[in-house]
Amino acid sequence: MQKFRDVLSRWDRGDLSMLEAGELLGMSERQFRRYRDRYEEAGDAGLLDRRLGRVSGHRAPREMVEEMLWLYQERYFGWNVKHFHEHLVRDHNFCWGYTFAKTQLHAAGLVERAKRRGAHRRKRPRKPCEGMMLHQDGSRHAWLAGEPKLDLIVTMDDATSTLYSAFLVEEEGTASSFQGLLETFAAKGLPSSLYTDRGSHYFYTPKAGDKVDKQRLTQVGRALQRLGVEHIPAYSPEARGRSERTFSTLQERLPKELALAGIAGIEAANRFIAEVYLPLHNARFARPPEIADSAFVAADPNQLAEILCIEEERIVGRDNTIVFGRLRLQLPPSPIRHHFVKANVKVRRYPDGTMAVFHGPRRIARYSPHGALVELSLKSAA
Repeated sequence: MQKFRDVLSRWDRGDLSMLEAGELLGMSERQFRRYRDRYEEAGDAGLLDRRLGRVSGHRAPREMVEEMLWLYQERYFGWNVKHFHEHLVRDHNFCWGYTFAKTQLHAAGLVERAKRRGAHRRKRPRKPCEGMMLHQDGSRHAWLAGEPKLDLIVTMDDATSTLYSAFLVEEEGTASSFQGLLETFAAKGLPSSLYTDRGSHYFYTPKAGDKVDKQRLTQVGRALQRLGVEHIPAYSPEARGRSERTFSTLQERLPKELALAGIAGIEAANRFIAEVYLPLHNARFARPPEIADSAFVAADPNQLAEILCIEEERIVGRDNTIVFGRLRLQLPPSPIRHHFVKANVKVRRYPDGTMAVFHGPRRIARYSPHGALVELSLKSAA
């Protein structure tokens, strides 16, 4: 008030124009004129903010605040505020902002205030367009309430953070890696490169902590080399920061979504993840690429299925059988030769557990995951 009176007296003396007086007070010329009139009419009382003591027309009804707090305590307890607010807007017709919801939860003592972030670290720039680099990784966590920990296998794009494939398995390994790659490559095409950790199903590492041996290929390495996809190893958790941050988000959100939907088993969970969760997650977290182009190269799904699998050579025994793992596979009679004793054949185990035996380019038999013959075939190999 004292500052306003000082400026007003200078304007009265003609030292300041009305425009200059308003600028000194941080207001427009028109607003200064209104305040002058109110001061002349009511003195200091005329300068008081007339909104003081009045309830804002935008104030949220108390009943709505109480309902929001009840929902959080009874249905969404433990969720982070951003995730909770998205469900309020989507499922409960909530029309107030995220900051309002966070403030109310803080005031009620239901959510702790976030700790200050540490020192800033510069992120590795994203690839400019989708398909230039994919990440594949697994995260072990209690994804299903009341169930043992499971591995979530995720295949995502570096340029956009889009999740192309995500599913739960009891244990991460070669088969789960092939399943994620097959789902992604069949839907999107072949990428330029794949970035993974140095797990034993991805790379051979002669000595712990040393560089990987790119001459001794694992099953995954063999398949990627055959497809022309560069396989890049990560040498530190920080190098996989993008996928690590994605798993942090998934661990915070996915178990709660599965519990909210009443999902119990792995099969039901994987259907829910593919059909419900992934579209919502990508709509929320995926970002457009820097360049609106794609580095994916189209591939034949049937050929992919014959490459993205475990493949090992065997010599047929004198009883016309093959030992593969703990199974003994009996070769059936063949129209092209009397038997395959001492012949070199290839056995392929597919991500779904089924197997096939090839002699040269021809598939001569197919088996169930338990080794039962299910098909006699002379189809060509990929």
